[in-house]
Amino acid sequence: MTESLALAGKVENMVTRKNPIFDTATTLGKILGFLGVSAICGVLVAGLLVPAAAVSGSAASGSIQFFDTLPAELQVDPPSQNTTILAKDGTPIASIYAENRTKVPLDQMSPFIKDAVVAIEDSRFYEHGGIDTTGIMRALVSTARGNKQGASTITQQYVNNVINESLVASGKEDDVKLNGYNKGVGDKLREMKLAIALEKKFSKEQILEGYLNIVFFNRDAYGIEAASKFFFSTSAKDLTLPQAALLAGLVNSPSAFDPIANPENAQKRRDLVLAAMVNQNKITQAEYDEAIATPVTTKVTPARQGCAYATMAPYFCDYVLHLLFNNPAYGDTEEERVKRVMRGGLTIQTTLDPTAQAVAQQQVDGTAGANPDKWGASITSVQPGTGQIVSMAQNTVWLPQEGKFDQTQNFNVDVLDAKGNDLNGIGGFQPGSTMKPFTFAEWLNEGKSMNTTINASVRRYGQNFPWKNTCETPTVGWYDATNGTFDLQNSDSVHYRNMTVLYGLMNSINTATFASASQVDLCGIQKIVDATGIHGGLPIRDDNNKVTDPNPKVPMTTLANLIGSTQTAPLTMAAAFATFAADGKYCEPIAITSVKDPSGAELPAQSSTCRDAVKPEVARGVAYAMQEVLNAGSGSLIRPSLSTKANFPVAAKTGTNDTNGSTWVVGYTTGLATASWFGDPLDNQSRPGRNLTINGKFYDSIDGYMIAGPQFTNYMLSVAPAYGTNPFQAPPSNLLGTPTPTQRSTPSTTTPSTAPSTAPSSNSGNGNGNGNKG
Repeated sequence: MTESLALAGKVENMVTRKNPIFDTATTLGKILGFLGVSAICGVLVAGLLVPAAAVSGSAASGSIQFFDTLPAELQVDPPSQNTTILAKDGTPIASIYAENRTKVPLDQMSPFIKDAVVAIEDSRFYEHGGIDTTGIMRALVSTARGNKQGASTITQQYVNNVINESLVASGKEDDVKLNGYNKGVGDKLREMKLAIALEKKFSKEQILEGYLNIVFFNRDAYGIEAASKFFFSTSAKDLTLPQAALLAGLVNSPSAFDPIANPENAQKRRDLVLAAMVNQNKITQAEYDEAIATPVTTKVTPARQGCAYATMAPYFCDYVLHLLFNNPAYGDTEEERVKRVMRGGLTIQTTLDPTAQAVAQQQVDGTAGANPDKWGASITSVQPGTGQIVSMAQNTVWLPQEGKFDQTQNFNVDVLDAKGNDLNGIGGFQPGSTMKPFTFAEWLNEGKSMNTTINASVRRYGQNFPWKNTCETPTVGWYDATNGTFDLQNSDSVHYRNMTVLYGLMNSINTATFASASQVDLCGIQKIVDATGIHGGLPIRDDNNKVTDPNPKVPMTTLANLIGSTQTAPLTMAAAFATFAADGKYCEPIAITSVKDPSGAELPAQSSTCRDAVKPEVARGVAYAMQEVLNAGSGSLIRPSLSTKANFPVAAKTGTNDTNGSTWVVGYTTGLATASWFGDPLDNQSRPGRNLTINGKFYDSIDGYMIAGPQFTNYMLSVAPAYGTNPFQAPPSNLLGTPTPTQRSTPSTTTPSTAPSTAPSSNSGNGNGNGNKG
């Protein structure tokens, strides 16, 4: 977009050619030149002096009719302005714009810039009514002689800029008109008519303010405030006389008089402006002498726009933009919505906590160190009870840098939103054992005690096993080494035995999860998973690659999903676990709390959308169990350690997929829920997390407690206390219970409740990576 308005830079250095027809070296040329000037002047007089009402019924000339078709007044639309994204505390995250412009009132501009622009561009600005007839006649005669000379007043220039700005904003860059390049007599006449109308509607001060806010100085600086910051790292109100004179001179030809590229030309032009100012008594001789002696120097602040140059959280910033680009309240089409956001001068208040974000970024950056093999790390947090996103970080950089892992996709979010709109997410990762609490929750939901003893030695769940499944979706998969698949495995050989359901969750025992699932309704697990917002991060597509389901359910009647085989986004996992922290209330994640336009009017934002998803007593039982994960289970292996016993009330679950290429800790306090992930983010995420060196340390294989674990504990130790670490409410005694005799879970030869299905694939989350270390 900026290129179109910068066309002036392409033509400003063009050599002015003499038209042989108007070559005043010949008598014929002089005669034709005189006649041409007379004709043009006649049109101007007819058009500018005859009232519109009088000419509306006249057909005296084509030019008169032309004027009759022009609008009676100019509707001045606000020029493109910068949109600002703010953190929760008001700290700027990023500036977003199509044109780098910050509008400021006239009283916030240095008197020098106002006087300088008037002196060099339109010395009779305060005397004429929109057009300068003296200047027009002088320019016409000069042009007829083969020497082009401008005659546009500041008002006319403002009209031209407003028209061009409107064309660019509506996607009609090719229709932009520029003096000396593609602007004809008709265009100039229309511009003059509109200038006159503008002068009748607005004061000189309003016109000058509008002009200085819209005029083009550089492809990275539109308007005087942006130009002041770009060239001198100052504000428009603090411009010195030499600086103001230089910028005023720049307007005529931003490329030729660019003080960075052409400092000598810039100085000559600046000195010309200063001479005009002193001749018009706008400055004293002493001020002139001092300014002339000042060398041309710049202090450039590069214009860095967009989330790639965010001061923090570039991927959160990008997520916020996608939420707005996808919101129909900002336009019927994506093009309209992007225009509204990029050009609308919006102020977007978000939920991001800069303090928490800084800790999260420090943790993910430190996790993998130099990271030549491009392993990924991410942290995202939400606030239970509101769904507000507190932090969102990953160990990559947006723009390529030497020795850095660059990535523009977001590790923490889905590929698409629920309506199929792009979120620029990678779609998440296999969650592994972090899915086990949902089976545990259904166990409690059916009124069973967590201290019930189950038989976790059972490894074979055959094709005809009688799973209870009241859903319409069939039960899919089986574990049977004698029937085309493999037996269920733990990560070691010592946990194929009787144990309580609580102990099985604490130590992340696969066989315990299946023994529990065999005694509950799989459809009940499905309902809890759905209610807590769990869904696949990758869309389902048909044979023609058309999206049929942007956020598919995770089918818990597919047995592999009991131990986490479906790719799920970290933000989804954090929000789901926040449900247990909020006594069973699920809140959809939100990132935007307020959007205001330049006038301060409120525009549609996001608000908390919550629902009762899990019974409070069930949520309390899950919290009780996941505290024990950190107190004495798989989470107790994390270093530095974090637990309710040693620190503050905190619950969590470790997770690792079959290949050890996706490792997690997801947990929460009463005030903060966090998903910490480490693994392979590349392509199809097929690299095994085995025999690798991370940050100088060799690992035979990685599990959730090893790398994702320290990320989680370091982050939560630093951030969670600020959000509240109140004790979790105790579950009712019937859900705690006491150990009971073994309830064996054995294969059956009876007919299954649903039709048998194919065996799970080897990478579907059924293997030994989901063992007792999580």
